[in-house]
Amino acid sequence: MSVVWFAGIALIVAVGYAAACYVRPFTACHRCKGTGTAPPRLWDRLRRRITHPRAIHGRPDCRRCAGTGLRLRIGRRTVNYIRRVRRVGR
Repeated sequence: MSVVWFAGIALIVAVGYAAACYVRPFTACHRCKGTGTAPPRLWDRLRRRITHPRAIHGRPDCRRCAGTGLRLRIGRRTVNYIRRVRRVGR
């Protein structure tokens, strides 16, 4: 009986995550926390310099999300990959 409950709960979670990937395919970038700017480097945080050129001119764009602050969810990336493989295989 517990295996059936576990399978049911796993199915509900999987369907819920698939629906979330369909409705909202993007999520906030974990590196910049959705701001789109690069996080401060360790040396800058240790020295806490305000007169640093990057502090005066602003921080550069986040490399992971290209400054958008958004990233594709893992589930959406998987769906896109499967679609691409099926399209090429036809």
